[in-house]
Amino acid sequence: MTTPAAEAAASAGAGASSGDGAEPRAGGCPVAGRMAATPIFGEQLDGDMMPRLYERLRAEHGPVAPVAVAPGIEAWLVLGHRELVRLSREEQDFSHDPRRWRQLREGRVPEDSPILPMVGWRPALLFADGQQHRRMRAAVSDALSRINGHELRRGVRALSERLITEFADRKEADLVSDYARKLPLMVITGLLGLDEPTGRELVKAIAGLVVANADSADASKRMGSILLALIEEKRRRPGNDVTSALLHHPARLTDEEVLHNLVVMFVAGNQTTVNWIATTLRILLCDPAFRSSLSGGHLSVDDALDLVLWRFPPTQNFPARYATRDLRFGGQEVRAGDMLILGLAAANADPDILPEDGTPVVGNRSHLAFGAGPHTCPAQDPARLITRTAVDTIRHRLPDLELAVPEAELAWIKSPWSKGLAALPVRFTEPQLPRGPQAPRS
Repeated sequence: MTTPAAEAAASAGAGASSGDGAEPRAGGCPVAGRMAATPIFGEQLDGDMMPRLYERLRAEHGPVAPVAVAPGIEAWLVLGHRELVRLSREEQDFSHDPRRWRQLREGRVPEDSPILPMVGWRPALLFADGQQHRRMRAAVSDALSRINGHELRRGVRALSERLITEFADRKEADLVSDYARKLPLMVITGLLGLDEPTGRELVKAIAGLVVANADSADASKRMGSILLALIEEKRRRPGNDVTSALLHHPARLTDEEVLHNLVVMFVAGNQTTVNWIATTLRILLCDPAFRSSLSGGHLSVDDALDLVLWRFPPTQNFPARYATRDLRFGGQEVRAGDMLILGLAAANADPDILPEDGTPVVGNRSHLAFGAGPHTCPAQDPARLITRTAVDTIRHRLPDLELAVPEAELAWIKSPWSKGLAALPVRFTEPQLPRGPQAPRS
């Protein structure tokens, strides 16, 4: 049981290596032998370049386009906002269960394919339909609803100030590695009910998974061992934490179900929050109008965060749904067992649902950054609170923050799934550090 869970963790966080580095081009794999598919992976595509590819695919194919998500792996990328909403809501036509995937059932997926850890079935809400999904969703939602928002805000602010204090003397930092990547992990380990030393070990294991190198297998085993030990401890001695709430919920999740749902919540939720924090800080640094609107009170922090979710959703594409029958969808002939990818970033940019100038309306939360339908992300409220507090804290503690390199030189993660910066180098001169004792450790 440990190894599959740990592999699930590796895939959910770093899941998609860029494959064989093939340059994106038309004429890749045929989707079910019908149409040339365009790769959406490879060294030539990073988070900054992908939007242009989505618009080319939309122009060539309409709201549903044939793509390859890894070498030899064919899928449909859903680019249209209306089509993606339908895909997310109509479970009778589009299942979450990867055991329906025809290409896998027919043995046409290489054993070492980078997509397998992303979409392999596990007993978690992300891979279930109907009653089974509702059962696990109820447990996860109830566990998350028990989080005290006031306490979480105070804790995030204290941890944010602690991280800022650690690099303040240098007058420079990488806000991805020094701040955005560390903060959500520290917060989430506390929410799971881990003590600080064990939390640090889990953070190290996650870091080992994300790099996706030869040491990742050992890192995944460490993560699985830590979470299994946590589950056993919380069975014996429950506390006021998410793990205990899952274990003792009336839905009666098994230890295996708790483990896999923790992996999904922890790893997938963490990377999304990292990207949301880093992207918001990037826009504040690079977009004077955005910064002025926020500083002048014309935009609330929540309005600003939603504009980021519209324009730069932290997750670009999300796997997957599987057609339960042959049907015509978005102008394409989709067959039973075909894989469909949720093109969250492309759907948010669908010109059919945006104003004529293409600018999202302030206060409009009909974006699809968190999905739609019964599988809408259950952790979006705590993720928003963490992101809002992280952004607000650094704005006030580092008021003269500026980018340390030209914006064009910023490096992006190369992944078909994630819209994330690899680094965000900044400099500042007058940090406004908190007075009194150092912020408490989580």
